[in-house]
Amino acid sequence: MNWYVKVLKQYADFKGRARRKEYWMFVLINAIISIIMMVLDNLLGTTYGPLNEDGYFETIYSIATLVPSLAVSARRMHDVGKSGWYMLIPIYNLILFCTDGDEEPNKWGENPKHDSHELMINQIGKE
Repeated sequence: MNWYVKVLKQYADFKGRARRKEYWMFVLINAIISIIMMVLDNLLGTTYGPLNEDGYFETIYSIATLVPSLAVSARRMHDVGKSGWYMLIPIYNLILFCTDGDEEPNKWGENPKHDSHELMINQIGKE
């Protein structure tokens, strides 16, 4: 859950690098919350659309997490040494999202797997 909160605290931060764990934990928790919102919409009857397949809570949540999703995706691309624009290439970006990041510093910053960066999780958003 800390990784999810870290991404939300870095709401529109497209600079730097994001390790695989940060990206995939955000994706996992984001998917779980989206499913919960979908179920909540169906239980409360707050669905809309021609087939009642869309829900207000799910839509609001998706819009709220759109920018952090794009930001963590761009930072993940930076970790493997690519521009954030690579996330627009469908199959190739999945391969890059699963690839280990550069061990050495690259033009987007230090390797986020180093221990000093691990401690920074709790410092994000407090500065």
